[in-house]
Order: sequence, then structure tokens, then C-alpha cells
Amino acid sequence: MLSIRARRILAAGLAGLLLVGMMTTAVSAASTLGAAAAQSGRYFGTAINSGKLGDSAYTTIAAREFNMVTPENEMKPDATEPTRGTFTFSAGDQVYNWATSHGIKVRGHTLVWHSQIPSWMTSLSGSAATLAGMQEHINGVMAHYKSKLPYWDVVNEAFNEDGTRRADVWQNNIGNSYIEQAFQTARAADGAAKLCYNDYNIENWSYAKTQGVYNMVKDFKTRGIPIDCVGLQTHMTGGSSLPSSFQTTLSNFAALGVDVALTETDVTNADVTQYTNLTKACLAVSRCVGITVWGVRDSDSWRSGESPLLFDGSGNPKAAYTAVLNALNGAPSPTPTPVRTASPTPIVTASPTPIVTASPTPIRTGAPTPTPIVTASPTPVRTGTPTPPPSGGTASCSATYHIDNQWGNGFTTAVTVNNTGTVATKTWTVTWTWGGNQTFVNSWNAAVTQSGTAVTAKNMAYNNVIAGGGNTAFGFQASFTGTNATPTLSCSAT
Repeated sequence: MLSIRARRILAAGLAGLLLVGMMTTAVSAASTLGAAAAQSGRYFGTAINSGKLGDSAYTTIAAREFNMVTPENEMKPDATEPTRGTFTFSAGDQVYNWATSHGIKVRGHTLVWHSQIPSWMTSLSGSAATLAGMQEHINGVMAHYKSKLPYWDVVNEAFNEDGTRRADVWQNNIGNSYIEQAFQTARAADGAAKLCYNDYNIENWSYAKTQGVYNMVKDFKTRGIPIDCVGLQTHMTGGSSLPSSFQTTLSNFAALGVDVALTETDVTNADVTQYTNLTKACLAVSRCVGITVWGVRDSDSWRSGESPLLFDGSGNPKAAYTAVLNALNGAPSPTPTPVRTASPTPIVTASPTPIVTASPTPIRTGAPTPTPIVTASPTPVRTGTPTPPPSGGTASCSATYHIDNQWGNGFTTAVTVNNTGTVATKTWTVTWTWGGNQTFVNSWNAAVTQSGTAVTAKNMAYNNVIAGGGNTAFGFQASFTGTNATPTLSCSAT
């Protein structure tokens, strides 16, 4: 047995080791988001707009804080192949070269989508011709970036809110097999990149859309269709909030044998609790490889009116930034599956030249189980039932229109609906008239229709009630030619 003196010496030694360990932990706590995430083998990224790379305040924050970037619009179909067979990579290469010159990896976004696609894609007809167009696009883009990008969002937003497939040119012309054919084409084009499916409103485990995507991924894994990851956009804006089942959703997808990532994160007013919880949920799932916020500063956000990011418009870190950094620094050391990528080299972009491709041979697959095509307006995940409005009084409203993001011939807009009365609304409607050169594409948090130049937006079933003096918001994407003038809005409520 040890003597009393020996025990005291041993106890003092252990205490010293403990103190040294505590000091080492404190010293090793990272001071930036990317470095803090890297401690557990993850990344913390942001969306980068090539048009802002000349803004030194923007690039200083981005280079310092993040270790992954996603081109905001520069690798989408309308940007990379505006004319069939003519590929343009200058904007995408600008983002790639800036990122890799700062030691930052790049996530490819996106190859197949219903939105921001050129007119030649929307005019495709017939199964074989549409499949050929899709495969040519995937092959052309992935060949340019082969072995340079660790992840590609192969297919983006292919599901309706009820869990069925979205009706678009790919679904309508090719059928249910187009998604697996896109993934098979992508795997053949670049065996090094991890191939992802990406969507919004799939954070709530019990939600029909989440189940639709989950069942597709499960089916793909069962049949050997190449899919490596699922991106959950995690847009907690426009009235959405982080569901309590979020970590369960991440875990259940990961259990299928795929990585998961939070790919386009933003939170209304940068709510500290929601940012903390979504970060901790990712850290709790070993196959959650990283988090990307959709923009650097609030002024760079597509939903800038909601101040949803970690840096304010002046570039100052917000309370949510500190909360996220602390959560990342508290992550355990075991690492998830590492990101695979070759050593980055600058991409030299030549003048766009037509690329002549042979008609690709369609990929044969087993017949997938058909699902009905139902077109539904996107709606966010909501919990609880709205409080019924009190009786009596008159409801009235006003609305403001703010263009959040604009690129080429497309833009997104946030509309805030304000209850200017003293009683809660039962319904609300916003109308405006465009100048004749704008065309509605899709919307969230409102049912939007266009007839000629006249546009009408009506509340959804979950956001019809606005308390007296309160407000709600909806948004939409549209295209334009020439000048994109801001219209005058009218609002009516009952």
C-alpha cells in the first residue's frame, strides 16, 4: 500500500496533469468557424457570390472564417450551359480559384434542377431527347471540374411538400428514373466526388416530404444506385423554425449509409437558440460532415430583410456567431468520413466554345415504383395550430417588396405583410402589376399566381393569422428581361 506521503505526491501530480489538460483545451479552442469545425473533421462553409469578390470586407470575412464554399449561382445550369453545347465556366472558375487560393474547398451546386435552367432545357421534349440533354450537361460540367470538388449537388429540390415528385421538365419527360440516371451519369463522370441530393423542408422527420426523400435514398442504397450524401438546406426563415426531430432526421438518413450536411442554413433574426441547436444536432451525428450558411453578411443574404446570418451588414459577428463557435469548439474529437479531393490547382477558363458531344447511351435501370405527380406550392415545416383571430374589428394590411438577390436574368424577392389593424387577420392577399418583362417561377409561404402582368399572392393555411401590429413574410423567384423595376403593392385582409 502507498504511504500517506506517496499518496499526496500522486494526487498532486494528477492534479497538475488535469490542470495542464484544461489549459491545453483552452489554448486549442479555435477562433474561427472553419477552424473550430475542422477540429472534429467537419467543415463550416458559406455561399460565395463571384460578383462580390472585389469587396475586401466580404472576402476578408470569408477567407478567415470558412473552410468550404458553395458558388451561389455560378455553377447552376443557366450559368454553365446557357446555350446547348456551349459551356461557360468563367464565373464558377472565379469562385473556385479564389477559394482554393485561400486553402478553401468548393462544393458543386447544382447539376439538375427545375429552376435557373436555360430556355433550351425547358423546351426539351420526349424522353430520349430530354435524357440526352440532361446527361450532356452533367458530363460537360463535371468534366471541367473533375477531381477538383469534394461534393456535387447532383439533383436539387425534386420533391413536392406531400412527398411526391415535382412536376418539371425532367420528371414530366423522363419519369421517375431521371434522378437515378442523373446520379449514375455523375458517378461515371467523376468517381472522386461525393454525389448528393439536396432539398428544403426535409428537416422534420415526420413531414411527408422528408419521408419521400428518405424512401428514395433507401431505395437507391438497396439497389446500388450511387448516392453518397443528402443535403438539408435548413432555411429556418419565412416563418419556419427548427423542428425538435431535426437530429433524428440527420441520424436516420445517416443510418442509410450516406453523409448528411446542412447546406444553405439561415435563421430569421439569427436566433441564437436555433443556430445553437442546429449546430449541436450536426455535431451529434458522426456522418454530419458540415454546415454551410447561405451568405457571409446579412446584406449578402437572399432573405436580407430577416437578418438571418452570423455577421451583420457591417461585417460584425452577432451573438449567434459566438454561440455557434462555442458549440463547434465543444465538439468531440472523433471525425466523420473525410472529404475526398485532389490537390487544388487554378482553373484556366478559355473563351466559351461549343462542345460537340455524341448522343449518350441511356443508362438502363430496373423499373422504379411509379409515384403520382402532384404539383404543390412549397410550404415550410410548421408545428402547432395558429391561434384563431378574435371576433370584431376590421383587419387591414400593407406590404413591402424587397429584391434580395439578382443574377443574370433571375431574381428572388421577399415580401413582408404587415397587419396595420388592431385585430388579427383571417386571410390576406397582396397584389401588384409588373412592367411586362417579369415572369413568376416559384414561391414559398404564399400561393402566387400571375396573369399577364398582374400578380396575386394569397396566404397559406398556416400563415393566414397575423396578430394586430404583427407581420409575416413570403418570397418568390422570378425571371426578367431588361430593367427589373420594383412594383407598387396593394394589400387587403379580412
